[in-house]
Amino acid sequence: MTKIALYDTTLRDGMQAEGVSFSLEDKLSIAQWLDGLGLHYIEGGYAAANAKEMQFFHRAATLGLQNAKLAAFGSTRRADCRAEDDVSLNAILACKTPAATIVGKTWDLHVRAVLGCSLDENLTICAESVRYLKQKGVETIFDAEHFFDGYRANPEYALKVLAAAAEAGADALVLCDTNGGSLPEQVFEITQQVCRTFGTLTVGIHTHNDSDCATANALAAVRAGARHVQGTINGLGERCGNANLCAVIPGLALKMGLDVLPTEKICLLTETSRFIFEVGNLTPVTNLPYVGGSAFAHKAGLHVDALRKNRQTYEHIDPKLVGNERRFLISELSGKSNILAELEKAKLSQDKTLAKKILARVQELENEGYQFEAANASFDLLVKRMMGTFRPSFELIKYHVEVERQEAGKVITEATVKLRVGDRIEHVVGEGDGPVNALDAALRRSLEDSYPALREMRLIDYKVRVVNAREGTAARVRVVIESRDKQSIWGTVGVSENIIEASWLALVDSVEYKLQKSASEASAGGP
Repeated sequence: MTKIALYDTTLRDGMQAEGVSFSLEDKLSIAQWLDGLGLHYIEGGYAAANAKEMQFFHRAATLGLQNAKLAAFGSTRRADCRAEDDVSLNAILACKTPAATIVGKTWDLHVRAVLGCSLDENLTICAESVRYLKQKGVETIFDAEHFFDGYRANPEYALKVLAAAAEAGADALVLCDTNGGSLPEQVFEITQQVCRTFGTLTVGIHTHNDSDCATANALAAVRAGARHVQGTINGLGERCGNANLCAVIPGLALKMGLDVLPTEKICLLTETSRFIFEVGNLTPVTNLPYVGGSAFAHKAGLHVDALRKNRQTYEHIDPKLVGNERRFLISELSGKSNILAELEKAKLSQDKTLAKKILARVQELENEGYQFEAANASFDLLVKRMMGTFRPSFELIKYHVEVERQEAGKVITEATVKLRVGDRIEHVVGEGDGPVNALDAALRRSLEDSYPALREMRLIDYKVRVVNAREGTAARVRVVIESRDKQSIWGTVGVSENIIEASWLALVDSVEYKLQKSASEASAGGP
């Protein structure tokens, strides 16, 4: 099988995305994770950019990476100095990495308008920069910036730049679609010509997503002969982002049959995607191909019915191959098959009469403003209630919320909760940053002695949406809460004209789901 080198630039190009900023510790953690994934190169950052980047390389040298070569990034020498005096090149060497990537101009427009030198001078700059790093014993990857634009404008000159880098000893020539405007057929034809011209020298591809073709362009380049692929996890990157390695890798391995990563590593892609979102404090993109939460989520009743008969009908791969899972969404658009599929997944009753009753109840609740797509835990409890197997862990007697704004502007929120837990009455006061936070605190305090498992649960997201906006301040609101423990994440929903009551309903479902989940795990000998 043809071997493809995978080059990750999440820590450099990915950090250039709007809203993305990794701390030094974040970068070290990500580097270790990507090494565990089995990637071949990890680009650590722009060596000359700032002190944090240099500190990263010094710390990363102690990580003991097992699979990946660390690469420092920089540019070719400035036009007004020698290679040995250039700040960027010497910063790369100071990183003491086994590999270096330098970016050079291949579009004649950029040479004249940005560098401000002649075309011949740029050839010398590229050659001397590569030669300097090679003489220092560093594997040198030459990123041909704007190569596809440059080739279309002046193919003879773009190839001359590649030839200059190759003759100076470059280990790989990476063709960059820097503006992200190329289409797959253009990338294929141009890459194929480069591969023919440079024979056995490794040709690589680096694509941006400005025309929504970054992943397709990367795959097209490999079809044309490229054997080195650059990209980022989740497609993070400047403007519209880069080729998403979480889609490129399964595309190469599962669709094209190429040797990129072992099967057990490809199964880590979904977890890797979520890890990067979590470390970067970014909201996950649910509709990412292969690894997104919606990638194998099915809502239409006809689709679910077909899937239950044959999984290939509406899924292009088995979700398990990339570490993802199949989900059946419950909504007013659902058919009986959706309900049956969820019951089957939960190993509950397959009673079709019960399924019809549940579907009718779901449609009734959705008409009131409920939505269960992001509230799997509330749906699970709904099923148990309709089956008659739900046993509440506590009973609400009353709650009271008080918000006081003092003269100095300070706002104090207190919530009082009175519950019946078994044969005891719990009457507890909790403080919080707002009424929901205070209610959550009071609810937990009243239950934790009886149910210690609640101490490992935390609320991670809270969303409010007005259901019938035309009613103004009397409108009904839907509150969706996302919670997690050490093993899993779940969502719950509450609906009311009163936002505090809607929040209480969602909080209670979240707690009840956790308690029933813990009881089930304990009886099965789990965590």
